[in-house]
Formats: sequence, C-alpha cells, structure tokens
Amino acid sequence: MSRTLVVVLNWNGRQHLRTFLPSVVRHTPPSVGIVVADNGSTDDSVAMLQRDFPSVEVLRLDRNYGFAEGYDRAVARLEADYFILLNSDVETPSGWCEPLIAALDADPRLGAVQPKVKAWSRPGYFEYAGACGGFLDRFGYPFCRGRILGEVERDEGQYDTFRHCLWASGACMACRRELFTEVGGFDAAFFAHMEEIDLCWRAQLAGYRIAVEPASVVYHLGGGTLPMGSPRKTYLNYRNNLAMLYKNLPAAQLWWVLPVRMVLDGLSAAAYLAAGRRALVRSVWQAHRDFYRQLPLLRPKREAVQRTAVATPEGIYGGSLLWRYATGRRRFGRMM
Repeated sequence: MSRTLVVVLNWNGRQHLRTFLPSVVRHTPPSVGIVVADNGSTDDSVAMLQRDFPSVEVLRLDRNYGFAEGYDRAVARLEADYFILLNSDVETPSGWCEPLIAALDADPRLGAVQPKVKAWSRPGYFEYAGACGGFLDRFGYPFCRGRILGEVERDEGQYDTFRHCLWASGACMACRRELFTEVGGFDAAFFAHMEEIDLCWRAQLAGYRIAVEPASVVYHLGGGTLPMGSPRKTYLNYRNNLAMLYKNLPAAQLWWVLPVRMVLDGLSAAAYLAAGRRALVRSVWQAHRDFYRQLPLLRPKREAVQRTAVATPEGIYGGSLLWRYATGRRRFGRMM
C-alpha cells in the first residue's frame, strides 16, 4: 500500500491555518499523514499548530524559501510514495483525498493529478488557479477547463470527467515522489507562480502524464499571499512564463514563439500604461530584464530538459488564447 502525505506549506499564515486546516484534519483518512512545512514564519503559526493541532506534524525550515524551493526542501526531508501538495487556504470536504490516491494507484505513468478546484468565496464557480485541469496555448498563456483568462465559469457538471491535461494546479496537486527525484522537482529560481506548470511540462516531456480527477473537489480561497494585480505577482508571472517557455519548447518552436511573446508582453505593458498602472509596467520591464540576465543559468536547464525529452506533451492548444478571448469565445467548452 502506497504511503501518502498531505503537505501544507506555510509562511506567516496563522489565520489561513486556523480557518482551513480543521477541514483537512477532519476529512483526511487516518492512513494519510498531514505535515505543515513552515517556511521560517515569524508569526506564531508554529506555536499555534503545536498547541491546537497535535495530530499534524510540523516540519520547520530555517527561512522563507518561497513556494517552489520550500516544497522541494520539504519533500526531500519526508518519506512517502505520494505527496498531496496543498495550499494553506484550501478547504477540503469529505471524500476529497481518496480519488486522487486511487488515480495514482491506477496508472503508474500518471505523475500528478489535481481535483476539481472551486472558489471558496463562490462555491458554485470554479476557482481561477486550476479550475478543472490546466492547459497552455501555443504562446504560453495558461488556461483551464472552467477558466479562460479572467473569465471563470459556473460549475454545472460540464467538466465532470477524468481527463489528461498539461498541468495540475499548485493549489492541490497529488504527485509521485519520482516526479521530484526524476524530473528535479520545482525550479527553485521561480520562487512562486507557474512553478507547477513548468514541473508538469517537464514531467510530460520525460514520459509522465498529468490529469484532473473531478471526483475529488476542494475549495480554494486564492490570492492569500499575493493578490491579483500585485506588482510582485505580475513580475513573477511574466518572468517565470518566459523562463518556462525557454526551458521546455523544442527549438523548432522556440525561435519564433519567444519573439512573439516579447511583442505581446510589450502590448500588455502598453495597456497597463494606458490604464495608469505604472507599477505593473515596471513589473513587465523588470521581468524581461531579469529573464535576459538569467539566460546563462537557464541554458543548462534547457539543455537538460531537451536532452531527456522522450514524449510530446498533451494539453497545448494550437491556437491563440488571446485571439479566442477577443472574439468572444470565453468558455473552455470543446476547444480541446
């Protein structure tokens, strides 16, 4: 029987833990352990956990390593066959855990699987960060079954089927230990944002599959650390997206996709400027500047990914998501 651990990464998130961890403790089977990996919090998160959640193991890291490296370090120090990486702002109802484990048990090439992710504040709707399975368009823009750019659909059972996709949501991702040991885990240089897309893309290139199992449902608050529209969040999303494309695209696509993205990002910055959001313009400029600065570090990563690529990833839409959105097609529907 495979050993499974739920791992919640925390940094100064006492209130999120107080609000959401009770549901995790209540609805996780006794055979599945629960660990909170603390990223060097300076609030009283650890003391509160030790006092009020004695059944939860606390793994203390010495400082804030960010989402990506924080999970890498936690997984390296824990013993399990499967890890369910769970954000601290996720509510888990009864029966959330078992379908994810069953999906991994059923297919040894399934590297990671996510549940249906619904909005905690609007339970009838999908949640932005993952919805019902993640995809990319040809220019690297992420979208989901149930979420196209900022357009989030009501959940009416329209995506209640297991299916393979490109990426599983970092809000709740069940994955094999081998995904970390063989593929290298999250890229620590990302710090946060898009690290799960990069990991799942690399995993698919290495021969794993990624999926969504809607028989499992969780409710995600979202935006707890960096709210939508934050300059820091904007910076990380733009920089990490470029790095992800550079690492994972085959040469035949990279040479033309990356320049197109440069132009599209420039248009995005112009739109921010027209809206008077100068801080976001600076974020886009800094993201591109730092992407170029990081190329000497990214080149060996790209070479390693491309050298070991043995499979064609599923879940990349051949068209333009921006064009689709601009022409009024703002639901996933049957697009893939």
